[in-house]
Amino acid sequence: MKKCGAEFVGTFALVFAGTGAIVINETSGGAITHVGISLTFGLIVLAMIYTVGDISGAHLKSSGQRGVFCSPALPVT
Repeated sequence: MKKCGAEFVGTFALVFAGTGAIVINETSGGAITHVGISLTFGLIVLAMIYTVGDISGAHLKSSGQRGVFCSPALPVT
């Protein structure tokens, strides 16, 4: 349960900060730019890896993890 909570917090922060940067960029007439949005996403991923990585392994994008898990190319060990 602790892992699920950590993943929820990490994914929430990623979506909240990333989409928030996009919204602020649109409302401010492009003041943040694509570089600022990219930095926002990158830095929030970095912060969440350091924050919840030791609890859950920092799998912040669970849909990607499910895709890798369901792929026949990778054996499940």
